[in-house]
Amino acid sequence: MTIQNPVDWSKLPIPVDDGRASHLEGAELPSIDLHATDGRAVDLSRLAGTAIVYAYPLTTKPETPAPDGWDAIPGARGCTPQSCSFRDHVVELDALGVDHIFGLSTQDTSYQQEAVGRLHLPFALLSDENLQLAGALRLPTFEVSGMTLLSRLTMVIREGRILKVFYPVFPPDRNASDVIAWLSSR
Repeated sequence: MTIQNPVDWSKLPIPVDDGRASHLEGAELPSIDLHATDGRAVDLSRLAGTAIVYAYPLTTKPETPAPDGWDAIPGARGCTPQSCSFRDHVVELDALGVDHIFGLSTQDTSYQQEAVGRLHLPFALLSDENLQLAGALRLPTFEVSGMTLLSRLTMVIREGRILKVFYPVFPPDRNASDVIAWLSSR
């Protein structure tokens, strides 16, 4: 499956590392149940093995416009390409010992379920709509159109501890490849 309208990343502002995720590597995850699109409650701190959690700001449904000024926000655009990159690399990630893959946003589970179906994601998306995980971990966020959204980042988690953080993530469609390269080098 390919993306209908590929993004020209050269026309978008590039996010810079503002240090808002520098405290995450080595951190233990708090015990918080997050609603998953597959109906489970997922506590990332209790997962066995290795998990990849990629945080993204929001997905928009077809025919629904992004918030005003979306493309001017560094790192905002690209949630679908990022999700599709993980979808398209599931087999390679599995071969590298990844036991769990999740997307994470502040959108509610019912909204996220549309994206899972439309994008044919073979993994669940997690909702942090009450900002419990974001607050406990002090994840970088931003505000737009009255919404608090997660800044794009990816965490490699093993047995409840964050081993590696990719932040900022740009371009988002290469995120899974960057994670694979890091896992392969270990």
